[in-house]
Amino acid sequence: MVLEQLSIVNYKNIADASLSFSSKINCFIGNNGAGKTNVLDAIYFLSFCHSASTAQDSLAIRHDEDYFVLEGRYEEFAIFCGMKRGQKKHFKRDKKEYKRLSEHIGLIPIVMVSPADNLLIEGGSEERRRLMDQVVAQLDRTYIDALNRYNKALQQRNALLRDEEHDPDPQLMDLLEEEMGRQGERVSASRSRFVEQLIPLFQQLYATVSEGKERVSLRYESHCQRGPLTDVIRRDRAKDRAVGYSLHGIHRDDLEILLDGHPMRREGSQGQLKTFVIALKLAQYELLAAAQPAPSARHLPLLLLDDIFDKLDASRVEQIVRLVASQQFGQIFITDTNRDHLDRILSHGDFDYRLFTVSDGQIARNK
Repeated sequence: MVLEQLSIVNYKNIADASLSFSSKINCFIGNNGAGKTNVLDAIYFLSFCHSASTAQDSLAIRHDEDYFVLEGRYEEFAIFCGMKRGQKKHFKRDKKEYKRLSEHIGLIPIVMVSPADNLLIEGGSEERRRLMDQVVAQLDRTYIDALNRYNKALQQRNALLRDEEHDPDPQLMDLLEEEMGRQGERVSASRSRFVEQLIPLFQQLYATVSEGKERVSLRYESHCQRGPLTDVIRRDRAKDRAVGYSLHGIHRDDLEILLDGHPMRREGSQGQLKTFVIALKLAQYELLAAAQPAPSARHLPLLLLDDIFDKLDASRVEQIVRLVASQQFGQIFITDTNRDHLDRILSHGDFDYRLFTVSDGQIARNK
């Protein structure tokens, strides 16, 4: 996949930008807060139909403006996204609007690595579930539908559990629990396959970046591992009624992260945490790349690297530089405040690249 041109209007702090990109490496240099990350976030939005960092779409509209527009010209098609305040967003492929945004997910495979990814280790289980959902949805078009059906049944069941005036209808509860069990087992099976495929790729990449200094692993945990999910959910209905929400189900799944056999959260240094996240995301990239229809750069996922070198020692930076400059990666977008890091990447190969300077939302290509 190659993004040839990107147009941004009123997106976050970027008023107006029209950018043409290299098919290999595109670097954005500038101070913190200049708008480098917002360029990458715009590219992310065109893949996932939402921002990587802003929960509400309307918050991505530039201050004192009424709308934003993003347009991406890829090798094979054009994607448009526009939104006015107080209205729903519009997503179009080659000028034809999607009936459901879920139809778009997976069309433009993408992996983004950013400082916020530390929450995968330091945050709650919802962060790690989001990671699994984000990748699996790009690999399996039916996954989002199963997850949405599960979540709808979960919300309805929780509403019945919270009703203080009426006891839940037993037959309706049965139906909702059966739907949660059926769809939840589909989701859990997809997550389990994903983690199983990811582990060897991740361990190999971590060993490369860390030069074999530590051993890492992942362990998927799900209530589906306790037996038929419908039975697991149903057996604690009385307890769920007492607390007012569903205690069991795939909405409680987690991905345990281990360093030398111990939880990474308690054992890892800042450098190890960052190495872990980068290796994990690059392993996701390899998994997505292997699933594409042809092993050519034309079908490789986009890779977005947002300020990834901070808190890494020189040897780890060097190993990452060698990896991303290799031919196994397609089009790459990198941001950094340190020009030295970017120069080291660019010195590792005879490939096409473009360098941009970002200042206060203004983007200029370096000649």
